[in-house]
Amino acid sequence: MLIDLSHAIGGYLYDVFVTRVDWWVLLGLVAQGLFTMRFVVQWLASERAKRSVMPVAFWWFSIGGGVLLLIYALYRRDPVFIAGQAFGVFVYFRNLHFVLRERRAGAAGVAAPVQGTPAE
Repeated sequence: MLIDLSHAIGGYLYDVFVTRVDWWVLLGLVAQGLFTMRFVVQWLASERAKRSVMPVAFWWFSIGGGVLLLIYALYRRDPVFIAGQAFGVFVYFRNLHFVLRERRAGAAGVAAPVQGTPAE
């Protein structure tokens, strides 16, 4: 029984990770790698600062991974995956916009409006 189970699992893994590998799967794996790197970057930055930190690289990895995963989801025609990635990519671009706007304002010596308070 255990031998049959190990053959079944081995056959499944071979089918998934060898037989079905094509350029789209490789794109999906690269996309997932980029998407995962955002957590590594955020974790290392937070560990160094000893507080929660969201570096700009987090948003760049989010956009890179999110866009590639969206392309992959479109190819796979998965409506749940497409909706989730499309919304996520919008949020990542929006957050990057806020970060870059704040940096530009800081470089110009102008205080950026604080979230939740009206701009003067």
